[in-house]
Amino acid sequence: MAKTHILGYPRIGANRELKRAQEAYWKGEIDQKALLAAGSQVRSQNWQAQQAAGLALTTVGDFAWYDQVLNHSLMFGVIPERFAEGAADNKLDQYFRLARGRAPSGEPVAANAMTKWFDTNYHYLVPEFTADQNFSLDSEWLLAEVQEAQSLGHNVKPVVIGPLTYLWLGRGVDNALELLPKLLPCYVELLEQLASAAAQWVQIDEPILGLDLPAQWRDAFAPTYQALSKASGSKLLLASYFSPLQENLQLAFDLPVDGVHIDAVRGPEEVAPAAAALRDGQVLSVGVINGRNVWRTDLARWQQELSPLASKLGERLWISASCSLLHSPVDLETETKLADADKQKLAYSRQKLDELNTLQQALKPGANTLPAITKTESPSEADVRAELDSTWRAEKYPQRAEVQRERWQLPLLPTTTIGSFPQTDVLRQVRKQFRNQEISAEDYNGHLRAEIAEAIRRQEILGLDVLVHGEAERNDMVEYFGEQLDGFIHTGNGWVQSYGSRCVKPPIIAGDISRPNPMTVQWSEYAQSLSKKPVKGMLTGPVTILNWSFPREDIPRAVSCLQIAKALREEVLDLEAAGIGIIQIDEPALREGVPLRVSGHDDYFAWAVGCFRYTCSEVKAETQIHTHMCYSNFNAIMDAIVALDADVITIESARSDLRLLEAFAGERGGYPNEIGPGIYDIHSPNVPERKELVNRLYQLLKVIPLEKLWINPDCGLKTRNWAEVGSALLNMVEAARTVRAEVA
Repeated sequence: MAKTHILGYPRIGANRELKRAQEAYWKGEIDQKALLAAGSQVRSQNWQAQQAAGLALTTVGDFAWYDQVLNHSLMFGVIPERFAEGAADNKLDQYFRLARGRAPSGEPVAANAMTKWFDTNYHYLVPEFTADQNFSLDSEWLLAEVQEAQSLGHNVKPVVIGPLTYLWLGRGVDNALELLPKLLPCYVELLEQLASAAAQWVQIDEPILGLDLPAQWRDAFAPTYQALSKASGSKLLLASYFSPLQENLQLAFDLPVDGVHIDAVRGPEEVAPAAAALRDGQVLSVGVINGRNVWRTDLARWQQELSPLASKLGERLWISASCSLLHSPVDLETETKLADADKQKLAYSRQKLDELNTLQQALKPGANTLPAITKTESPSEADVRAELDSTWRAEKYPQRAEVQRERWQLPLLPTTTIGSFPQTDVLRQVRKQFRNQEISAEDYNGHLRAEIAEAIRRQEILGLDVLVHGEAERNDMVEYFGEQLDGFIHTGNGWVQSYGSRCVKPPIIAGDISRPNPMTVQWSEYAQSLSKKPVKGMLTGPVTILNWSFPREDIPRAVSCLQIAKALREEVLDLEAAGIGIIQIDEPALREGVPLRVSGHDDYFAWAVGCFRYTCSEVKAETQIHTHMCYSNFNAIMDAIVALDADVITIESARSDLRLLEAFAGERGGYPNEIGPGIYDIHSPNVPERKELVNRLYQLLKVIPLEKLWINPDCGLKTRNWAEVGSALLNMVEAARTVRAEVA
């Protein structure tokens, strides 16, 4: 009979228990003992859920206090030198210093850089390598979790990130592959330890096998896994996900591993070739449950496709989710307000475990045929691209820039922020009261106007040049729009981890999307009435709304994206008609929607970039369009970013030590319009010094023309408090004034 397992499970807790414990610990409200107890409770519940669903193996090692890649950096001693000074007095606090630059013990320090985990909205902490990098093994945390799970009666399968993927994810050296001879002995020792801990199977994740790998990286797999196989007393399951294996499929199955996991959601066409590539005794793990979406799986389809394999392979066929369930909410049973008709269509992580069990039973000889899910017909992606053939604004950027400068009369190095301001405890409480119908809409709107007025007042005092209304009315930059648009399902507890303790609640696209009413106009119009300075209208772009929602699976993503773009264009034109002359349309998720294989890039950008331009294609030349992007590797998509044709783009760059500017100010001319590289990291509670910001501005001026440079933070300020925000923005404004005076 086929076996069931998963690659990983959400670690936030069914009701975000870990988030609450983390933040309470950072604030000094609980001690480390209480935090550790909260983590142990979450792990125990996760393992019990897997056991209760009948999974053959319980996955261990997928838990992290902040990030699984950071777990490995500490396990292998990849700790940058700057963290040695003012070190924390315990391992966990030192871990948090790397993650966020500050912990209950130890001195503040610049945190490790963050970027997106492949094509997801999850952020990982980037390993920082040096040319003389040394590695040392400290596996205490992983071995302790293995022992903890075993003591609770679980048949464990530890999971680790593979050595080649770990090196690929890092930065700081020209060729990280040269570090492999130093790193590999640590993996050998780790596998020996896990075998001694009685782990029968070890899962090794190598998702870079789904990429277009350079030849030297492909060639490194065979000798690497020869060494690991010889050392391991456990059986090895090689796991890849997020993309088809394609030319790396035979490579993966030829490696001396005992099983291979493939993502059959992203690459259903590879099930048959994978089965054909199996060696005698080798296990095939097929990821058929979508680990990145919330819709029920068409189990009838997989029953039909996998039944011949189940008969042939027996226990050598494993069925699983496509990837870790980290990217899916925890438990649908916590949704107490969703309509039954909607709940019947959905499956969160806990329900996906049940789906695996159902499919396992359906693959037994003589099992009843499962009911199929009806598919709908829709326009094709090609239809969408055809509709987006001509979406450019009437005037080119140079002509627009001239009339915009005449209209706004901004100083050199204009200062602004990205959009959101702190969401205070009072504001969250008022929003909760409104949702619970404890206060009227009139009272709620009055509170929002007061918050907006306060945000404008603070910005006026700080001396910012272009203001924002602060987004007090928004719970989240995507969820808010999902609530205003038709075609979405809104959940109460559909949380997923974005990074650390930051969780997001993606709306679910369930039907055709349209805008029944204006969504932001009243708030932007009110904010602009309070100041003579320009106040930006703030919108989330169509690609980001799509990519940060759970999409439909019955139509192409491009179709939903164009529907969103049409709704947003109505909003843009209404904002312009209301006198809002600077409109920011954020697209931080443009990069993560890019297919991992280069062969899919052109088709994706044709509709993604086209949908962005569609939203603002009819505005006047004097209306300045901004966009914002963050925490991605932009080098490979620079042509697409230029094609967005935004007048001003703001980007994250501070935590990457401004390295992202290599793309935006490169030899080929970089970004031709105006640009605001973030000059301080908003995801750290550390307040940047004015002198430090002045130095960064001069660094920027080496690569960006003075007349095209904007000054702003990395990202929105929603997650910070006003004390941090006020001090940091004051230093930013003063730094801009200092440099402005010196270069004038």
